[in-house]
Amino acid sequence: MSRKTVITCALTGSFDTPAKNPAVPVSPRAIAQSALEAAEAGAAIVHIHVRDPETARPSMDLALYREVVERIRERNADVILNLTTGAGGRYVAGDPDPAVAGPGTTLASPEARTRHVTALRPEICTLDVATMNFGEHAFMNTPAHLRAMGALIREAGAKPEIEVFDLGQIELARHLLAEGHLASPPLFQICLGIPWGAPATPETLLQMRDRLPRDAVWSGFGISRAEFPMVALAATAGGHVRVGLEDNLYLSRGQLAPSNAALVEKAVSLLAHLDCAPASPAEARAIFGLAA
Repeated sequence: MSRKTVITCALTGSFDTPAKNPAVPVSPRAIAQSALEAAEAGAAIVHIHVRDPETARPSMDLALYREVVERIRERNADVILNLTTGAGGRYVAGDPDPAVAGPGTTLASPEARTRHVTALRPEICTLDVATMNFGEHAFMNTPAHLRAMGALIREAGAKPEIEVFDLGQIELARHLLAEGHLASPPLFQICLGIPWGAPATPETLLQMRDRLPRDAVWSGFGISRAEFPMVALAATAGGHVRVGLEDNLYLSRGQLAPSNAALVEKAVSLLAHLDCAPASPAEARAIFGLAA
């Protein structure tokens, strides 16, 4: 009997990827349509950021989140929605005074970063247990902010997907779990290959898996060319998987992915060779411990 593997599709992200691949959805209508196509292809969960439709830049606008959610729910009430709370964590040091936030800083309060979760009450939302260099800027999530966000997420009835980008972040997550700020059993996402987090290698994924709490359910992904090797490794190592245009713009070397659905279809095909079958949304709810 095939092992059921949960596929998450990360639809659009927040970097300047629409300029590199026109298949990256930007408008609420396009993001929702891409989510529906990904679900039809085999994704049980869709991970959602929103963008300003005019500029394609990342946004925290509640109205945009609401439109995406409503458009998806109008046509598919079953697929699991996972809203990001990563927006609002960017800090760019000012010049000449690095103590003053520079252009590009989005650092926001826990309340602002979870406002859409409180309003729209998704089943899952991300919680980035990470303060790190993220490319050329800093990604900031202090323990105090994480405790506050954890409480707001719990009040909204959502399950936090604890995103970790390196080993030390797992230790902080374990500490927050021990304090009771995050509920058990936890759901983790191991994020690999992001500059300057842990590299997307088999050794790294297995080491991070082995540091998770014993009762954790986990998924893992690698970005760019590591996306599908990490699908294979995560699935065979007992985890679940994530693909999507947020993480990787290519279907194969030199071939831009035409859609999120195409990336999901490739993951489904790869998993079949490993005797893994994509979990339905109902099966994913049972695996991830979501409320019925």
